Amino acid sequence: MSDERAGSDSNESVDGGDRDLTHVDEEGNVQMVDVGAKPDSRRRAVARGTIHLSAATVRAIRDDEIGKGDVLATARIGAIQAVKHTWETIPMCHQIPITNVDTEFEVADESVTLSVTVGTTGKTGCEMEALEGVTTGLNVVWDMVKAAEKDDDGQYPGTRISDVEVVTKEKTTLA
Repeated sequence: MSDERAGSDSNESVDGGDRDLTHVDEEGNVQMVDVGAKPDSRRRAVARGTIHLSAATVRAIRDDEIGKGDVLATARIGAIQAVKHTWETIPMCHQIPITNVDTEFEVADESVTLSVTVGTTGKTGCEMEALEGVTTGLNVVWDMVKAAEKDDDGQYPGTRISDVEVVTKEKTTLA
C-alpha cells in the first residue's frame, strides 16, 4: 500500500472512487468487518446460476433415471447446507442467523437453473449465502450426473456452470 493511502481515512475503490475498504485495516491487513454497532434489519438475497447439460441427461433427471438418486432433491439439500455453512468457507463472512432458504429449479431442454433465496434478521447481508447455495447446489447436480455427462475420454465437453449472479438484495430496518 502506498504511503499516501496508508494514512488516509478512506481508501480508493477498484473503480477509482472514494470508498472505505472495509475488509482491510489502515496498514492493509485483512480483517473482518465489525458489524456490532449496526442495527438489526430484515434482509433477503436471491442468487441464480445455470448448469448446462446434454438433453439426454436432462431427460434422465426429469424421469428420475440417474443412478445416484433424485438429482434435484439432493441438490436442494446441498444448497441449503451450503447456505448454513457459508461462514465456514468464506473467510470474512459472519455467521448469521438464517431465517429461511427457498430453492427453485427451472429445468429446460439442456440446462437446469437454480435460484436460491435466503432470509436473515441481523446486522449483515446474506448475498454470499445465496451465492454459496447456488454454486453448491449446481455442483451437486454435476456430481450426480457426471457419469451421464462424460465423453469417451472421461471429459465433460458440454457441461458447464454459468451465469451465477446475485439477482436481488433487500434490506428493511427494524423499528
